[in-house]
Amino acid sequence: MALFIFLLKYLEYRLLIHDLSTEIYVGIIAVTFTVLGVWAGLRLTRKKVIVTNGNFIFNENELQRLGISKREYEVLELVARGLSNQEIADKLFVSLNTVKTHTSNLFLKLDVSRRTQAIQKAKELRLIP
Repeated sequence: MALFIFLLKYLEYRLLIHDLSTEIYVGIIAVTFTVLGVWAGLRLTRKKVIVTNGNFIFNENELQRLGISKREYEVLELVARGLSNQEIADKLFVSLNTVKTHTSNLFLKLDVSRRTQAIQKAKELRLIP
């Protein structure tokens, strides 16, 4: 306790609290929000494991290994639902040629030649349920 009192005297307690009180409180609030922001950022950007029906676990590592982009993955999901190229284009607000390009890129990355093969391989690799 005596050490604490000595430390407060040494730092001129009255000057620190009375003259710089606003700066101290602003600093404490800034540090608090920084810690809260870092915590929220780590929590929100954590890799997600998607579980559907208790059996499907999404394999994000395989997705990255194959180099499938987010847009190509969206196209793959819509192909798996049975949508045509035109329906996919309308749903994603892109041109028909863009959908065809994404589809052909998917076929190359999955090493398949048909939509049904792409769906089957994606299921085997646990990319889609």
